Amino acid sequence: MLNEGGSRAQLMEIEYRAPPTTTDFPFSVPSIAGLDRVDTDAEVCVLVGENGTGKSTFLEALAIAAGLPAVGSARPASDPTLEAQRRLGRHLRLRWRRRSHRGFFLRAEDFFGFQKQLAVQRVEHERELARIDVEMKESSDYARQLAKGPHHASIGAMDATYGRNPDARSHGEAFLNLFAQRLSPKGLFLLDEPEAALSPQSQLGFLAMVREAVDNGGQFVIATHSPILMAIPEARILSFDQTPVRSVAYEDLESVALVRDFLQAPERYLRMIWHGDA
Repeated sequence: MLNEGGSRAQLMEIEYRAPPTTTDFPFSVPSIAGLDRVDTDAEVCVLVGENGTGKSTFLEALAIAAGLPAVGSARPASDPTLEAQRRLGRHLRLRWRRRSHRGFFLRAEDFFGFQKQLAVQRVEHERELARIDVEMKESSDYARQLAKGPHHASIGAMDATYGRNPDARSHGEAFLNLFAQRLSPKGLFLLDEPEAALSPQSQLGFLAMVREAVDNGGQFVIATHSPILMAIPEARILSFDQTPVRSVAYEDLESVALVRDFLQAPERYLRMIWHGDA
């Protein structure tokens, strides 16, 4: 197993109890319609498949069934955009070797929204500091400092957690910092396409963080299109291109073969795409 440090992961197993026959989304998605037991008894499970195959929908439903908080968005159980996923989540039965109730759910788009939210909050606090200086210019320094205190405290807390100048960081740096700040021992971490914020080199840094969290008893379920993230040693890869969903080997993934072939001979693919040559 990946976990060699003696700190066993909480390891979750999933069973699916299908509802009565329905053609409503998400039960109409082939991978969902064919679900039975999902073999997630591994420290890292990677969900793969083409767009529209249901892997993100399944991950969102799993976050709801597990009761996990979301980073940068409303809690999945109350997010108004996830009603279909809540219906699916009600049919997932989770079993645990040991549960810590730690962890989080993170979608790439929520990260970008979270970064914007931090920037807006900082601007609002700085605007309030400037307003206090103007409106309390006749007051004592002590009175002004008391009025500014909550705003300085909020800015200080953001600086301590996310860095003094998060806008100066790349998306990849900011994502890795946010990810590292939120990791906790023996947690369950559900991540939807984290590579969206990461360069290939940053993805390697992300893998190092995953390895450290696994050594501390964490379990990950990651939906991804990245061959780098798919290559996590001893990860269980679950293909949503298959009906029913089943484990596949890294070497057998079509996306991995496509990227490998493209890198070996990009001109062959580009000639077909750019010039229509066979």
